Amino acid sequence: MYAIVEIAGQQFKVEKDQKYFVHQLEGKPGSKITFENVLLLDDKGKVAVGSPSVSGIQVTAKIEQHLLGDKVIVFKKKRRKGYKVKNGHRQRLTEITVQEIGKKLAAKKAAPKVEKKELESIKTASVKKVASKKPATKAKAAVPKTKK
Repeated sequence: MYAIVEIAGQQFKVEKDQKYFVHQLEGKPGSKITFENVLLLDDKGKVAVGSPSVSGIQVTAKIEQHLLGDKVIVFKKKRRKGYKVKNGHRQRLTEITVQEIGKKLAAKKAAPKVEKKELESIKTASVKKVASKKPATKAKAAVPKTKK
């Protein structure tokens, strides 16, 4: 079983118990993270393609560690002009291990229902009267002064 999942703006083909390096994700090492944007799911030859994602399927992974990738060197040069610039950076990555590819767990039950009387009392208490504003009066036109 494998799935194609969008993680941090990139698409990965993931399988259970495999390790992947992705752009840095929020979360502490050891915590679990779920990806619900599953674009394709292959389950023993049965392929489900989402439009845009497969509903009811999620991928659960564990964050192993945060680390820096290899150094990427950016070198610019213009010949015969004496222009050379050398820059570089190390990308921040997160190592994850896929633990499960499967259906979403049932959502937690909604809050208990509130009786109508309590609900009405809450509504009436929260309604505030807004003071009405008087319409703006027009300014008087300027009258030129006459000299005597």
